Formats: sequence, C-alpha cells, structure tokens
Amino acid sequence: MITLQNVVKKYGPKRALDNVTLSIPRGKVIGLVGENGSGKSTLLKAIAGLSSIHAGTAFFEGEPITRKIASRLAYMSDADLFFPYFTVRQLMDFYDSQFEDFDLIKAKELMSFLNVTLDAKMRNLSKGNRGRVKIAVTLAREADIYLLDEPFSGLDPMVREDIAKGLIRFTDPENQTVILSTHEIREVEPLLDDIIVMQGGRIIAHEAVDEIRDFYGIDATSWMVSLFKQPQVQ
Repeated sequence: MITLQNVVKKYGPKRALDNVTLSIPRGKVIGLVGENGSGKSTLLKAIAGLSSIHAGTAFFEGEPITRKIASRLAYMSDADLFFPYFTVRQLMDFYDSQFEDFDLIKAKELMSFLNVTLDAKMRNLSKGNRGRVKIAVTLAREADIYLLDEPFSGLDPMVREDIAKGLIRFTDPENQTVILSTHEIREVEPLLDDIIVMQGGRIIAHEAVDEIRDFYGIDATSWMVSLFKQPQVQ
C-alpha cells in the first residue's frame, strides 16, 4: 500500500529522514515510536504528501505520493489548528464540506461515543475534549489510511483510553491502515500489529508485536527500551 525507498528529507544540513526504506500493507495498526526529534512527524508528513522529499521514492499503491493523496488519507497533526469560534457541530459541517469521504453520521456517533457536546465552542473545551474532537473528525473520514501524530499527547489516562477504544470501534482492521506516533506505547500495545522504531531520522527496527512477544519473551515496551540501549550502526 505504502512503499518508501531510500527517502531523504533535509532541514538545512540536518537529515530529518536518513535513507528511510519502508513497506506498509493494507489492514494494519502500526505504532511509530522514538525519541523527540527522531523523525516521526516528518515521516508521517512525507507519507501524507505534506512534506517534499529530497531523495528516494515514495509511492501509494504504485503512484508517487503527492498532496493529491489527501483525498484517500486522513492526517491528524499534533498541532491544534481548529477555528476557536466554531462549535463542534460547525466543525463537523466544515469537515463535511472539505472532504468527500467525511461521514457526518459517523462523526456524530464518534462524538457521542467520546462524550463530546456538539454545541460547545472549540475555545471553551478542555484539552482532553479537544483531543476527543480531533480524533473524532479524523476517524469520521472513510479513508484508506489514518495518520495520527501523537493522538494521546498531554491527555489524561481516561481520555487516552476512550480514544484507544474509538480506534478499535470506528476503523476497519481488514481494509484500513492506521499509523500512529506515540510515546504511550504501553497503553496502545494491545491495538498494534507492528511497531516501527526511529532514531536519528532512521528506522532502526520494524517488528510485529506478536513476534516480539514470542521471540523475545517480553512486552513491546521492554523490547523498545532494550533496543535504545544497544549501540546503533552509523
């Protein structure tokens, strides 16, 4: 579904992505993990066609990735860019006007499931409820791919649990792919099929969660910690 080959993305002299090669099939939930500045957000933007690459190739179902992929991909930034004067209901109507695959009925179901009041103004919502709204309008699109950049960042455990349940209930695991960057690996591990680990703009590991448990005999969090303790080849 998604294929990257030797992708390089630079900001000045620094390589934010350093010869990244990656293949992601349809129907996977993938955790993208790594330290701050490891390249996770840049990788998601490259997959979304929002950040041009300087070298290598990036394809979505055999076609070069460009901004046109937005019609089949739902990207949720870690930044909060909503119009503050919108109510939640107005925000849903706005998304409905912008994306052909936006399902207004599904959006209302998501808001109800996540306990969001439709007539509340965005500027009056708590950070937790704004996080619920972000995930709801993203998952309300019937996209082939969902890219979620730090969907749990700064949210309390109850909100993170609700969002995790929403990911299970409102996506199609057979036909849709979810890639989420997160530091909350322990909480989302039960949802994940694969884990991609980044360090210094490179992918240093890409493993199936079941294989981590079977082969190493530890959970994914412990495996990831041990991985970072190992010296990496430059």
